[in-house]
Amino acid sequence: MRRVFAAVGAALLCASGGAASPPPGVDQAVVESDAMPAKLSAFGLFRGNDPQTPSTGIGYTLRAPLFSDYTDKHRFISIPAGKKAKVAADGVIEFPVGTVLVKSFGWSDVNDGRPVETRLLIRRAGGWTALPYIWDADGKDATLALGGRRVPVTFKSPDGETHSIRYAVPNKNQCKECHSLAGEIVPIGPKARNFILDPAASDTLRSLYFENPAALKPTMPVWDDPKSGSVATRARAYLDVNCAHCHNPAGSASNSGLFLRWTDDPAGVNYGIGKRPTAAGRGSGGMDFAIAPGDPAHSFLIYRLESTDPGIAMPEVGRSTVHKEGAALLRQWIAEMPKASH
Repeated sequence: MRRVFAAVGAALLCASGGAASPPPGVDQAVVESDAMPAKLSAFGLFRGNDPQTPSTGIGYTLRAPLFSDYTDKHRFISIPAGKKAKVAADGVIEFPVGTVLVKSFGWSDVNDGRPVETRLLIRRAGGWTALPYIWDADGKDATLALGGRRVPVTFKSPDGETHSIRYAVPNKNQCKECHSLAGEIVPIGPKARNFILDPAASDTLRSLYFENPAALKPTMPVWDDPKSGSVATRARAYLDVNCAHCHNPAGSASNSGLFLRWTDDPAGVNYGIGKRPTAAGRGSGGMDFAIAPGDPAHSFLIYRLESTDPGIAMPEVGRSTVHKEGAALLRQWIAEMPKASH
């Protein structure tokens, strides 16, 4: 898996004690207002509007990232001067008002590696706001796409296969659907167990943005690295990141009774093992169980992950291709489960 950190511009330090100077270029008034600017450049998040060069902040990546049609993702965080993020006791990262989580999506073999879209998750006084921006053809700015859009792209996956798809930039409501927890928008990926700050960042820089950076302990397995954990733990990490933002007791799929958090949910019926469909429909493919131990071919969790049919595919949004490598890991995990005795 390719792991890409954003090339974050220098965070300037004052001579007195290493305090952060005002972020160069970032317009905090716009960030913290209710505005939804038509152009991404209004925020001042990128130096010279170059999508490869953030004007401030610190880069990060995830041990187990969400699959998004094999895109490379460049991530960074902008936090206003004088404020810091904090890792809570439960591992949730608490970001202050004025924070922007910036994530750009693209492919190395498309548009010379320039991103197709950049999504912002902005912490405002009233809560988090999600805004999707699509980069203009000339690559000089990006335009707000509240209604989402389908962008035709052709790229190669890591195995060399060529894919031609209409890449889905989510609309604002779809952003809310995936990022919803108990009715509120929240970040998905940034949790201490899954979060890696740019390893090139100095301890001083880390302490500028985090009150307790040592509490960032990325313990979650890397789904495609056998050295990081067993098949079962890596499979569960994959499900946590790709499914559990909806499939949890307070998520948008809570009524399914299928909960897929990494360590919070016991691996029993509510985790899908021997779980029958909640409702009849094409989604089950005529199969009896979400996970049939020892039998991935008759587990409708696999059936849905390997489908691109809008009425069957899971996740419902965020992909137009099948993540073959992820599905293969889950197939192996299910195949290794002891079959239920009858």
